[in-house]
Amino acid sequence: MIRSVALVLLLLLPLTSISAAELNLYSARHYDTDFSLYDRFTEDTGIKVNLIEGGSDALIERILAEGELSPADILITVDAGRLWRAAQAGVFQSIDSPTLNARVPQYLRDPDNLWFGLSKRARVIAYRKSEGLPAPVTYEDLAKPAYRNRVCMRSSSNIYNLSLLAGMIETAGNEAAMQWAQGVVQNFARAPQGNDTAQLRAVASGECGVTIANTYYLGRMMASSDPADKAVVAELGIVFPDQDGRGTHVNISGAGVTRYAPNKPAAIAFMEYLTSEFAQRLFAEGNNEYPVVGKATGPISELGDFKEEQINAAIFGKRQAQAVMIFDRAGWR
Repeated sequence: MIRSVALVLLLLLPLTSISAAELNLYSARHYDTDFSLYDRFTEDTGIKVNLIEGGSDALIERILAEGELSPADILITVDAGRLWRAAQAGVFQSIDSPTLNARVPQYLRDPDNLWFGLSKRARVIAYRKSEGLPAPVTYEDLAKPAYRNRVCMRSSSNIYNLSLLAGMIETAGNEAAMQWAQGVVQNFARAPQGNDTAQLRAVASGECGVTIANTYYLGRMMASSDPADKAVVAELGIVFPDQDGRGTHVNISGAGVTRYAPNKPAAIAFMEYLTSEFAQRLFAEGNNEYPVVGKATGPISELGDFKEEQINAAIFGKRQAQAVMIFDRAGWR
């Protein structure tokens, strides 16, 4: 029954509205499960998916350079900050889809429906079990003297950190965000370096006591058969911050139909297909993420349920320039 979702969506469209049996997908995601989804969509609808892969920023620049002649129908990328950048640059067009509006919560889509979230990742606090953490734990706590010389973090230019700080600016204001950034800098155990995996390994080894990481990095290590990864996971405790307040910061992978999409009806049908319950499970599992529709599966489901912050994800881009300025002034490199 679930197999027929995309076909049903297309049958609801006027036959004359689908002018081509293909669509051109520009994607910054590179997972085998995504490829399986594309093949399944083609089987169900007869619409061929032509895939162009690349980095998020490179794909955005390519679409802009191609202009009105761009063959791109859909751009899939990661982090709301990048989706916002693409929207600001005029990459997307607004989509009127009752199906997408019903399935994707308002805070996980652009206010003007230029893009829609397709999967979620939570930014959690990871700590060394043997050292423990004071409770309760919020992001703000990491700026307190109790964490002096205990914090490992990525660089300030990292899009995940920019989005996290952008959310703080929105909820608490510039001054509070500045105080937090300055406090965390004072608490660094080492200069910012490496990705989220590197931070988790540093905590497990005792180089530092606490960090912030996206849940999909944890999911990868939890699913790994490498004994070294299993040893890291065994040393870590995980906290979903701010459960008594605004909730844990959540970011997204998402997509939008491009401004000059030559195959717009097929592109909308594909977007709707990606939010079906069947597709959501595979799409999220491909990168150990949380689905936008339905419950988490795979390793991250073992982390349990949590309250998530419900700031509109577009804010992470809107406040990005302010976040850059605050990080710079705080000395977070």
